Amino acid sequence: MPILYPQYRADAVTDLSAERLARLGIRALLLDVDCTLKRYTEPMPAQDVLDWLGAMRRAGIFLCLVSNGKGPRIAETAEKLGLPYIALALKPLPRGCRRALREHSLRREETAMVGDQLLADIVAGNLAGLTTILITPIHPEEEHLYTRIKRPLEKFFLLFRKAPAITSIDS
Repeated sequence: MPILYPQYRADAVTDLSAERLARLGIRALLLDVDCTLKRYTEPMPAQDVLDWLGAMRRAGIFLCLVSNGKGPRIAETAEKLGLPYIALALKPLPRGCRRALREHSLRREETAMVGDQLLADIVAGNLAGLTTILITPIHPEEEHLYTRIKRPLEKFFLLFRKAPAITSIDS
């Protein structure tokens, strides 16, 4: 799989059911935070995402936040959600993904990186040898200039290759 392209895509994390993940052999999710689980400006995810996180835990799916965000902000979100985290992950480098694998004794073939940015989350996951799932950003409004600059480039790359929708995995 070329490093620029996700293996799967989804409109939202809530499209990732435990049954679909099981069919893919996925037992752990490394989750980006901003625009994947919540808007950058919001302190917590919406209720449907909180419900989904609870359902994933009950199904035995291991969850870990992996974010380029600064430590204190991501730590606060992780604490509120009751999840482990890797902050300052330096995506698109695979360092943060590999650290999560190592620290939580996760098997690469059973782990997926889930995020909204092709040139950060997906590249990092692919370089780490993980299944990658590209999520449509929660909100088109971006806080950071560099993310706003990357979005048109990501859309251009995605014109050449469409990943199958995760919903095509029968549940």
